Amino acid sequence: MKPIRDRELHEECGVFGIFGVPEAATLTYYGLHALQHRGQEGAGIVSVDGGLFRRIKGEGLVTEVFKPEPLHALTGNMAIGHVRYSTTGGGGIENVQPFLFRHCSGDFALAHNGNIVNSAQLRTFLENRGSLFQSSSDSEILAHLIKKETRQPNRPRIYSIIEALNMLEGAFAFLVMTANRIYACRDKYGLRPLSIARLGEGYVVSSETCAFDVLGAEFVRDVEPGEIVTIDRHGLRSTDYSMFKRHEMCAMEYIYFARPDSDIEGCNVHAFRKESGRLLYAESPVDADIVVGVPDSSLSAAMGYAEASGIPYEMGLVKNKYIGRTFIQPSQELRERGVRMKLSAVRSIVSGRRVVLVDDSVVRGTTSRRIVAMLREAGAREVHLRIASPPIKSPCFYGVDISTYEELLCARKNLAEVRECIGCDTLAFLSPEALFRAGGRSELCLACFTGRYPTALYQRVEEANKDGKF
Repeated sequence: MKPIRDRELHEECGVFGIFGVPEAATLTYYGLHALQHRGQEGAGIVSVDGGLFRRIKGEGLVTEVFKPEPLHALTGNMAIGHVRYSTTGGGGIENVQPFLFRHCSGDFALAHNGNIVNSAQLRTFLENRGSLFQSSSDSEILAHLIKKETRQPNRPRIYSIIEALNMLEGAFAFLVMTANRIYACRDKYGLRPLSIARLGEGYVVSSETCAFDVLGAEFVRDVEPGEIVTIDRHGLRSTDYSMFKRHEMCAMEYIYFARPDSDIEGCNVHAFRKESGRLLYAESPVDADIVVGVPDSSLSAAMGYAEASGIPYEMGLVKNKYIGRTFIQPSQELRERGVRMKLSAVRSIVSGRRVVLVDDSVVRGTTSRRIVAMLREAGAREVHLRIASPPIKSPCFYGVDISTYEELLCARKNLAEVRECIGCDTLAFLSPEALFRAGGRSELCLACFTGRYPTALYQRVEEANKDGKF
């Protein structure tokens, strides 16, 4: 797992695919650019033209990996792409997707968003049967599972995909591209989003609907949990690989990861966050002069809090959008300076005011502590921190880079201790029940808040609990 950096939480990737549209790779580039917030460590595109697979991938941002000239080599009307943050398997160019596999029964490529919790068991199972892995990513396991059965090499590939998906446990949205079609697959728990849109005579698949707007594609529907959608010259065809179906969408998709202009399972992300801010005020009101949101993912919740409370919303914090994606801080002094480079308080707005500071979550608490201190230095009389999510008390094993209890401030401290650590005047979190109300949902994955995981975890709990205290 990667160490937590910057704004404390990272989702590990986004997937994008196009079928039946000219210059598919170029359009995939624009789609990946729209999904850049989901992964900034690596990117890749695989295209197919006349049965010939071509790939470009590299470490860095989409604009760094794909220069205009190399994109011209990715010809064809079908392509899949991927942006990545590393979780299981770590970083390195060998783990950048999409993966491309050459096989006598036909080449294929795949891209994955999520985390397979039984990856260690499956890797051992496959290696004992002769599989040789090219990467340390759990995503590669699906390809080997698809090809593990050799007794019926000529049967349609979808049967092998169904068998393979039923061996996986965890969170995933997979795109599998062959010479003639794309298979869009989603885990049976519905933990990761995946949607389909129409573009001209073809189709687009994306982790988030915000990428459709960039291309002018028209949303068709979400891929359902436990479903494989085959996209080819016949259009869309649906196959259920599992009868066990839940809609346990990761709550952090709404709270933090997704862009506010995306719709996830029929609910707009901005609307969810704004309603969560209203509910946060209803649960935890406070007498103050202004409401300030932490840019960018907390702004919608801050607007909702201000609207419900009648307290004016002000831009008391400004984010510098031109800071690079990483900032190496070898000392505490430079770490503090790095926060100030990315975020600054507007002294004329906050000075002498009682501030309600709205943020989306608290992980280690280091960023919250620095922001509170920054507001006090700018002259804020009081800082009342309101968090538009419950306390994160448990690790996530489904693709969010919080893997141990040790890195979670709220795992070992009560509310008063957390408030003292952060240094705010008062502190309150949103209740888990409010998240269901904010999205009008009856199901959500709240495992990082409640410790109740929707899947079996295999070896993951032992990895997270190295000190034996939980």
